[in-house]
Amino acid sequence: MDMDIDEKAKGEEKQGKSVAVILVGAPGSGKSTFCEHVMRSSSARPWVRVCQDTIKNGKAGTKAQCIESAMNALKDGKSVFIDRCNMEKEQRDEFVKLGGSAQVDVHAVVLDLPAKLCISRSVKRTGHEGNLQGGRAAVVVNRMLQKKELPKLSEGFARITCCQSESDVQSAVDAYSGLGPLDTLPSGYFGQKNAGAKVQLGIMRFLKKTDGPANSESTSKSVPDSNASRIIEEKETSSKGTGSLSENSRKESKEGGELFVGSVGGDVSLNDSPTLAFPSISTADFQFDIEKASDIIVEKVIEFFNKLGNARLVLVDLSHKSKILSLVRAKASEKNINSNKFFTFVGDITRLHSGGGLHCNVIANAANWRLKPGGGGVNAAIFSAGGPSLEVATKEQAQSLYPGSAVVVPLPSISPLFSREGVTHVIHVVGPNMNPHRPNCLNNDYSKGCKVLREAYTSLFEGFATIVRTQAKSPKGSIENLQAKLPKSQEHSDASRNHFTNSDQKTKREDPHKYERSKRSKAYQDDTEDSNTGKPNLSNKSGGSRTKSWGSWAQALYNTAMHPEKHKDAVLEISDDVVVLNDLYPKAKRHVLVVARCAGLDRLSDVHKEHLPLLRTMHEVGLKWVEKFLHDDSSLVFRLGYHLDPSMRQLHLHVISQDFDSTYLKNKKHWNSFNTAFFRDSVDVVEEVSSDGKAKLKEDDSMLSMELRCHRCRSAHPNIPRLKSHITNCRATFPSTLLQNGRLVHAPSNVSIGP
Repeated sequence: MDMDIDEKAKGEEKQGKSVAVILVGAPGSGKSTFCEHVMRSSSARPWVRVCQDTIKNGKAGTKAQCIESAMNALKDGKSVFIDRCNMEKEQRDEFVKLGGSAQVDVHAVVLDLPAKLCISRSVKRTGHEGNLQGGRAAVVVNRMLQKKELPKLSEGFARITCCQSESDVQSAVDAYSGLGPLDTLPSGYFGQKNAGAKVQLGIMRFLKKTDGPANSESTSKSVPDSNASRIIEEKETSSKGTGSLSENSRKESKEGGELFVGSVGGDVSLNDSPTLAFPSISTADFQFDIEKASDIIVEKVIEFFNKLGNARLVLVDLSHKSKILSLVRAKASEKNINSNKFFTFVGDITRLHSGGGLHCNVIANAANWRLKPGGGGVNAAIFSAGGPSLEVATKEQAQSLYPGSAVVVPLPSISPLFSREGVTHVIHVVGPNMNPHRPNCLNNDYSKGCKVLREAYTSLFEGFATIVRTQAKSPKGSIENLQAKLPKSQEHSDASRNHFTNSDQKTKREDPHKYERSKRSKAYQDDTEDSNTGKPNLSNKSGGSRTKSWGSWAQALYNTAMHPEKHKDAVLEISDDVVVLNDLYPKAKRHVLVVARCAGLDRLSDVHKEHLPLLRTMHEVGLKWVEKFLHDDSSLVFRLGYHLDPSMRQLHLHVISQDFDSTYLKNKKHWNSFNTAFFRDSVDVVEEVSSDGKAKLKEDDSMLSMELRCHRCRSAHPNIPRLKSHITNCRATFPSTLLQNGRLVHAPSNVSIGP
């Protein structure tokens, strides 16, 4: 009996340690697959996978939630995988602290696989938990790899396993799959000879790695390209430019560093001549057919060739296996296009000069219609590289863009793109969308899509031509100073005004029957420009705002309010104080706008106590229209209010039914602009202006990105289709805040809105 007790005690002493394995790797490196293989093969040791993409009941969560989940699993005696990228030391620190207990070993498994493989996997996968797939994945992977910090034992790891090949990964899977409840793995750094070696190379750096100087000559032969294509020879760059990489770039390529590839003609200078670098518009995230896109690119390049003088056009893509580059090269060769004036280039469009020796004073951005950072791909990369000053400069030129249009933005000298790359201008351009998961999808209508893409390239090249003409008038060699020398009238009117000539295209695509009405709003340009300078007149004398620059298309409401006689067919009601018209893209069954006719009232922030009578008139007119709508359908419920930061110039009151039954309600911003504090009820605005002399404003863009919640029961929903399906059937009473102070307007017989 005594022996049995002793054996039991010994068994308790030999209780195995739990293991916290922190996975380190870029998207597409196989972290989740690693976890799945180990967990499927391991029968003796219980494992728990902690993934930030799914930590919140299948949805993305926070780092803190991951830490809490891991701690709970370890307390239960389980081992855990931390399935996050964990690419930087700062991201790993909190998880390393999980090893504070003597019963927990903290390991790192580094999936340091080739960038090419990670990118290929990320781009091709579908249904990814974190939705990182498709076109934007390549840029995200590249950015992460460039910032990567390999883990060190000094961080607190008991063991680090570095996998640089598929066989390394399989060995690590076998090692962890075979761990029994009492087993441990040896401590130390395994799998890489030099723990302090340079981090995994990014997408620009996997094009060709050379073993040493003896192999450097073979580099150019290893990259497939057309006959006109070549790797830029590794020579010392002269002051005039010789189509070469710098000596530093040569050295870097020999060490396995970045290598940029271009189909540059033999006589091309990399530093002379104004040059526009542009990505293929709409073929990545917007999923436009690349065959059709390549035809349009070549067509437009030919059209603008004679207008650009000695200027050059460069089509840029990240991948040397890019299909769009191959197609364009082949078609340009068939058309005998001068390869010194138009060529393709492989590289990061934000680092063409510093990374590839190619000086481009103008770069194009495949922007989103709101002209905001984010969304991945080229747009995110350019805004990130341009710094905050680019975002500010962009908003000074325009608030948003319609598909098919572009806007030229002079770069401030403080922008890193200006100081590091010599970029003087960024041209934002929006193309057609064929991706059903993005706004304004054309649903594979390539008749419209091709027309819009042609307009997009026309706007882009016209913007560049304007810069070229301005440079031609400047002293020779002043390309770097072009931004400072560009006259403001030229800068704003030629480079911005000319690129809104296609602003009616969104209307044409979304509702052809309303196109003619929208077309009439083109008259805004004449009404809002100074007749002497051609500049949009944004002074307070003309009713403009001192704090916000409005894009040309956003002037349509202002023009209608100031000159309703020109738009009689579009206007529902005209008085001395207001005009009433249907919202061009109604977000509900009934949605009208009551627009103030008072000059100087662009938005709610311009309202003061002297405008109180006007606000009351607008509210009364809105109520009159509600009464008319309720007479037709007594089941409707209405809300009257203003947007904190409207996209259209001229103060306007929304009168909108609460069914939100509309095909134009397509995304989170549409919904949240009417169902968060971003929407200010008219009755509250009138009260605040009456008592305080102004409305209470808290402009916060984050309100538009809040989670989707039903406006009645306040339940959360993952996307617009699910939300629409819910609100169709939701019969819950409205929140108490909306039931107070007359914020909701309904027929007396409608008892469904509240208790």
